[in-house]
Amino acid sequence: MKIIVPMAGRGSRLRPHTLTVPKPLIPIAGKPIVQRLVEDIVAVCGDKKVTEIAFIIGDFGPEVEADLKKVAKNLGAKGSIYHQDKPLGTAHAIHCAADSMDDEIVVAFADTLFRADFTLDTTADSVIWVKQVDNPNAYGVVQFDDQGNINNFVEKPTEFVSDSAIIGIYYFKDGPGLRSELKHILDNKIMDNGEYQLTDALSSMLQQGKVFKPGTVKDWMDCGNKAITIETNSKMLGYLKGMPELKGENITTENSEIIEPCYIGSNVVLKNAKIGPNVSLGDDCVVENATVVGSLIQTNSTIKNITLNDSMIGNQAHVDGNWTSLSLGDYSRMD
Repeated sequence: MKIIVPMAGRGSRLRPHTLTVPKPLIPIAGKPIVQRLVEDIVAVCGDKKVTEIAFIIGDFGPEVEADLKKVAKNLGAKGSIYHQDKPLGTAHAIHCAADSMDDEIVVAFADTLFRADFTLDTTADSVIWVKQVDNPNAYGVVQFDDQGNINNFVEKPTEFVSDSAIIGIYYFKDGPGLRSELKHILDNKIMDNGEYQLTDALSSMLQQGKVFKPGTVKDWMDCGNKAITIETNSKMLGYLKGMPELKGENITTENSEIIEPCYIGSNVVLKNAKIGPNVSLGDDCVVENATVVGSLIQTNSTIKNITLNDSMIGNQAHVDGNWTSLSLGDYSRMD
């Protein structure tokens, strides 16, 4: 089994936080989004051994590539790096990892997290994970036949056809077969709005008689913009409440209170501070004379003399003042 993770986009809707760090490396409850994603997928695969995790990235630099390979290694898999130089659609992105598509594969787009309680159904040719949504016109959706199998894909329907939205995670029993379909799309320049779409390959496989089954999730958490990312951070903290991974080492507290659930990283100093609920506070942060609620703060940042809520603060930032809700990028200062 292999996992393919397209993640070449920089995440423009999450700026300024993605100006220096790719969106999939933004931490949620103390771990990068992409790390949480692949850990969850490995768990879903059960007794299927994941031998390789292929990351499809943009020009993120050697440090990011090394971090991604380390994520794979820690899960007992080989980490491979592929590059997508231009945003030419989902089919193009996945095909960038063609050399790794020689086995059963899971494709997972690295801008979503999920909570699920199921096992991988390997009797199907493909499993596509879906979630019922209130606004299906904003998503790609699937339709079902009388046996509950998937029999159609509709991209952002203008009229109601289904409320089962594709969340961006797929299983394919025949990796080489998918690779061949994607190559056909690229070679014949089959495009929709100037992009090569995965759904065209899926539709072709349906026409060949392949069996597509749905996988369902209990919760689907996006990380598209500041507000949604903060909400996802809060949800993940709730799921992990009480677990050891939410507390680092050498946490110093003086006249301070932590209201769970929170993630508190290592070497954090809290002085006259009230933290939580639903706060992630990265390594080496200092919070002094401040209250922080419902916020995500990354590493090496200082927060002083403030009551902060619904905020996202980057790395190496400094905040001291009367603001209440902020979106502040890395190496920024407000005082």
